[in-house]
Amino acid sequence: MTQFEFDRPQRFVAGTVGQPGEREFYLQARNNVEVVSVAVEKEQVRVLAERVDALLNHVLAATNGSAAIPAMHLGSDDLGPLEVPLESAFQVQTLSITWDSAKECVTIEATSEEEDGSLTVHLSGLQARAFAHRAVAVVSAGRKPCPICSQPLDPRGHLCPRANGYRRR
Repeated sequence: MTQFEFDRPQRFVAGTVGQPGEREFYLQARNNVEVVSVAVEKEQVRVLAERVDALLNHVLAATNGSAAIPAMHLGSDDLGPLEVPLESAFQVQTLSITWDSAKECVTIEATSEEEDGSLTVHLSGLQARAFAHRAVAVVSAGRKPCPICSQPLDPRGHLCPRANGYRRR
């Protein structure tokens, strides 16, 4: 089993390669010279960002604001591209997140389908907020959703299932 673990990495981001509609999504962690990328689905990135934010908000509420977590994303964004060469260690099947109150960190674990690969990342509250903020921006940068059915709009037109088969332009 290939296992990667990063404790408060220098960088942990969600990113993409390709044009909207054909993008491939990745999670990437970096410490000094070690860089690990894993392939994920767009929906996994969206849900992970949502759940990380929700977990941080829950911890803040449960500790009456005493945990070392910013209430919202602060400061500079990491807008840089994914590091190259980009080679996926594995395709992520499952993601889990937990809060370690003793270390005051969020732990994100990504595992492959056969559980022959795992990536574990421990993030400070600040790092976790920054990750979630960028991940939302990455997911939102794709094709705009149809206002009727919420499926992605194709630049060549959209055959909306809720419009009785009429093509929307």
